[in-house]
Amino acid sequence: MPAQLLTTEVSRLDAATARLTLTGDLDFDTAPQLISAAAELRQEGCQQLVIDLSQVGLCDSSGLSAFLVAHRAGTSPIRLTGVSPQLQQLLDRTGLAELLGVARASDGDLRATG
Repeated sequence: MPAQLLTTEVSRLDAATARLTLTGDLDFDTAPQLISAAAELRQEGCQQLVIDLSQVGLCDSSGLSAFLVAHRAGTSPIRLTGVSPQLQQLLDRTGLAELLGVARASDGDLRATG
């Protein structure tokens, strides 16, 4: 089955916060797209990044690495929303769930804000 392309939609929630909504697969071929979008937002003065993964079908180790790069490039942690059970398990096993802000279903839905 061919990899699904990644599309990235940026929504500014306020002057310091942006939401990146990803659709498709986050893998070796597409992870640089996330890194680039996050870096551009950081250069524009965006301190907080919310990354909506509810439309992401696959996230491999390159995707996890992209989250780390985006996290380390800023002054505040990124926040992941719409995390699938499979990705949540990966984040938990690698310890990234503790490092990154991961919105659990009980945290409410950040997509409703902004």
